[in-house]
Amino acid sequence: MKIAVVGAGAIGGLVGAQLALAGEDVTLIVRGATLQAIREHGLRFTGMDGVEQRVTRLLATNDYREAGPQDLVILAVKAHQLDAVADPLQDLLGPETPIVTMQNGIPFWYFHRHGGPHEGRVVQSVDAPVPLARRISPERIIGCVVYPAAELRAPGVIHHVEGNRLPVGELDGSASARVQRISECFARAGFKAPVLTDIRSEIWLKLWGNLTFNPISALAHSTLVDICEDPLGRDLAANMMREAQDVARQLGIEMRVPLEKRIAGAAKVGAHKTSMLQDIEAGRAPEIDALVGAVVELARLCGTPTPHIDAVYALVSLLARRMAESGGSVRLQPVAPV
Repeated sequence: MKIAVVGAGAIGGLVGAQLALAGEDVTLIVRGATLQAIREHGLRFTGMDGVEQRVTRLLATNDYREAGPQDLVILAVKAHQLDAVADPLQDLLGPETPIVTMQNGIPFWYFHRHGGPHEGRVVQSVDAPVPLARRISPERIIGCVVYPAAELRAPGVIHHVEGNRLPVGELDGSASARVQRISECFARAGFKAPVLTDIRSEIWLKLWGNLTFNPISALAHSTLVDICEDPLGRDLAANMMREAQDVARQLGIEMRVPLEKRIAGAAKVGAHKTSMLQDIEAGRAPEIDALVGAVVELARLCGTPTPHIDAVYALVSLLARRMAESGGSVRLQPVAPV
């Protein structure tokens, strides 16, 4: 299958590497230092077994036209980066090309092909000045929930920390031929990719952890196990998760995992830095609105109070704004003994 992966950060690099190693015809749409690194050295990929491989059987380019129409496009950029890729993306699309979205959090298409009372409603927190649905047709989209944890150790250097689940689903819940083909393709590359009939419920289950642990880790410079083993950190996470659960219920979503089990699952990952903490330390714009701001927006839509989520959203948004204004990053540094 001819597959373009837009973005080769931690997740895009992981997915692109495993698809290429499985024999798929992979093109990575990348730029800057990552493009140069992959062209010169290939994509350096370390799996969960600790074995490093140099993946060279793929094309890396920043030219969408050079890549041309694909059988499948995977959007592996973050939600706030979709606006920049929505227009050039058209050069990758044939008449029937599906698009798999691998963004964390509430997606821009959440209420498209939804069938509920909010059908077609725009989630402003994750949309763009020119609405994304006008440029990335919801009819093409296959939802995907990303469970693997990975780290971008340097441009073009990916480390797979843990996890291999990439469940996929049509927005209307149908079991189409195209979503079955994508599931089988991902399975050949070593992922567990079941076809779900309610992809939004799975989005909320993943978001349940992301909207809590990501901003808390970014603010407290703590790993998942740090937060879960600290009584105050654990209580804050649990309170945020209870509020999010109330919002989800108002939208017809029931979490299929108990809250305490969800926290225990995060603790089991260990000393992993969340993607938001990695961004804060690297001076990159963190993914805040898709993970937290959109939940605040949906809470207002449902008339559900979310005081803990609101407070954390305000703090992490202020941190991101100060970083952007100063052009800086924030990282814990050892202090020499006095």
